[in-house]
Amino acid sequence: MSVAPYERVKLARDNSRPTGLDYIKNIFQGFIEFHGDRCYADDHAIVGGIAKLNGQPVTVIAIEKGHTAKERTYRNFGAPNPEGYRKALRLMKQADKFGRPIICFIDTSGAYCGIGAEERGQGQAIAENLMEMSTLCVPVISILIGEGGSGGALALAVADRVWMLQNSVYSVISPEGCASILWKDAAQAETAAASLKLTAEDAKSLGVIERILSEKDMGKKEFYERIRTLLTEELQELSDDVDLISKRYDRFRRIGEGAAKEQV
Repeated sequence: MSVAPYERVKLARDNSRPTGLDYIKNIFQGFIEFHGDRCYADDHAIVGGIAKLNGQPVTVIAIEKGHTAKERTYRNFGAPNPEGYRKALRLMKQADKFGRPIICFIDTSGAYCGIGAEERGQGQAIAENLMEMSTLCVPVISILIGEGGSGGALALAVADRVWMLQNSVYSVISPEGCASILWKDAAQAETAAASLKLTAEDAKSLGVIERILSEKDMGKKEFYERIRTLLTEELQELSDDVDLISKRYDRFRRIGEGAAKEQV
């Protein structure tokens, strides 16, 4: 049974969905969180550190929304500030130095767009992540577990493999934001969602992602074990590749090729 795009958006935003920390706690062992960007502050919307995946040291980074109202306020509703992206980049460079694979969990409606964030260089922080991630010499896997909004999500998704849960979404803008711009009416969000091609199936058909993850048994032990197994297998394959950077470049160059050929 197919689900309408805007219904997928609602499912992606559901408070009961597992958040980044839930994945970290249930998939990895011995997680040690690192804090701060060494420039300004520690952004609670992005959690990152080192852990082990079936005995293999990895760096894990997650955009965290929280579940309760108190948690969501503390995490700024999963909208990172520039210091969050700088913290993530610091951890990724550290992982590159020590040869640790990087795994990112993405769940954000977008980077925080407050005045303070803009004053501290939000756009530059995101741009630096895009540039630096493209040159990392270690395997990078990014998984969209809920919302994947705009550059705020892309800043952690310049990866060798990008996966999406079946009811997550990935878009340049929220349906409400798109409707407000195009029709001056946020109530047109349902129409906008259908046009944005934001579902996992759309992303896979366009070559934006490699895999759609089933949400069967979501939140249960079996669910996390399945993802742990997939990550372990994928990292083994990527770790044997000596040409990651050029293949990562080619991956992004190929996005949308199939759609372009169809239009011709």
